Amino acid sequence: MIRSIREEGAIAETSAKRAILFADVCDSTALYESIGDARALALVNRLFAQLDKRVKAAGGSVVKTLGDGMVCMFGDSDAAYHAACAMQAAAIALTAGEHKLRIKIGTTYGPVVLKGDDVFGDTVNLCSRLVSHANPEQVLTTLETVEALSSDLRKHCRELYDTKVRGRVGQVKVWEVLWREDPDVTQVKLSKASLARANQWVLKVTYAGESFTVEPAGEMRIGRDKANQLVVPSENASRQHARLFGREGNFVIADSSSNGTFVMVEGNTRELRLRREEAIIGERGLIGLGASTRSKGDHVLSYQLQRRGGAARGGAVD
Repeated sequence: MIRSIREEGAIAETSAKRAILFADVCDSTALYESIGDARALALVNRLFAQLDKRVKAAGGSVVKTLGDGMVCMFGDSDAAYHAACAMQAAAIALTAGEHKLRIKIGTTYGPVVLKGDDVFGDTVNLCSRLVSHANPEQVLTTLETVEALSSDLRKHCRELYDTKVRGRVGQVKVWEVLWREDPDVTQVKLSKASLARANQWVLKVTYAGESFTVEPAGEMRIGRDKANQLVVPSENASRQHARLFGREGNFVIADSSSNGTFVMVEGNTRELRLRREEAIIGERGLIGLGASTRSKGDHVLSYQLQRRGGAARGGAVD
């Protein structure tokens, strides 16, 4: 263990290995809008109180809360695993009424920097990125975190996909914690031959006359904020609106916005609306950020699959 004090009177910094857990309340913006700030905050605080109990029961601590999110720390991967499962179960039990609050969780294990009551480092940053990939009622983790689990707990985890995470050079192997007791689990299987065929295709996305290419194992973030790879300066778009990425031979869009994402697949008559959900987008069509594609305007972009090597402006997104 390495300890350092940068200057006299400064807070000591300690390097150690810890398990980090991020828990986020899903679609809280819609809840605040529908029932008002005071009632929504009371519901979220009630949920956080229950989650805090599960964290402490597993031997962990709540480092801080960030809006409608919670950052927690544990001594090992097993403790974070048990806490994540208990937290999901508690959230479902608590919100069985009219206003259902669902949470998504990400966990990572690795080296961190402890400074006072806070925690920093790549393991923390990765966890914050990972939870954004999770669906409601889902617990995502990494291969390194699974490898740090006890052998009996590893049996309750499954490999999902490799994905690009912002801030990381290489891809991250994403795993899911199967925290539910029921055995109804979709098997994730894709042959090497199918993967090879899938890798022949890329996704070409066009907006305002500019085109971008998403690779089969790549990802593109879309939204109003300039930090996104595809910036959509429309009043309908959220700052971080959605992600487009490849998964197991398909291209998927995941909504993270306030007003939802609309997808019209060419040849279909019904437009799909996503609210903090994800869907496979098909071969070609239109995507509307925050409003229907039928209304047209500066919130609409188009997409189509293209064989690898086809011309596309804007460069590859990977």
